[in-house]
Amino acid sequence: MKKPKAPPVVSDINVTPMVDVMLVVLIIFMVITPMLSKTIPVDMVKTKNPIKMSDADKEDAILVAITRDGKVYLTPGNKMIAPEQLGAKVKDLQQNRSDKTVYVRADARARFAGVTDVIDNLRNAQVDQVGLLTEEIKDNKKSLGL
Repeated sequence: MKKPKAPPVVSDINVTPMVDVMLVVLIIFMVITPMLSKTIPVDMVKTKNPIKMSDADKEDAILVAITRDGKVYLTPGNKMIAPEQLGAKVKDLQQNRSDKTVYVRADARARFAGVTDVIDNLRNAQVDQVGLLTEEIKDNKKSLGL
């Protein structure tokens, strides 16, 4: 009586489970990545000599974003807020902070009246330090070595 022979050993690596896991991870990242945006997209005013305000990039910084259509958002939380309510909300956020600066990110095409309305409401709430965030103009001559 002959013993049944075992099938030959397969020395190839089975990559199917790895591909399945990678596809699941890719889908998770594709779904979560848009939610990680901590600020409202705003096309800021471009200037030649902006002042670096690195504190505005901190996670707990108080940011007020003004969009092109005049909507006002307050961060942390990215909540849309009426400009009249802005002063009270910012005052609450500033209570236990050492840095009392409020940073304003206004769209370059936002109406000037909307921006001044936000700044007036901040000043009425006794906010003394307001930082206006801008972007630096990239000089093509410098980058080309001319």
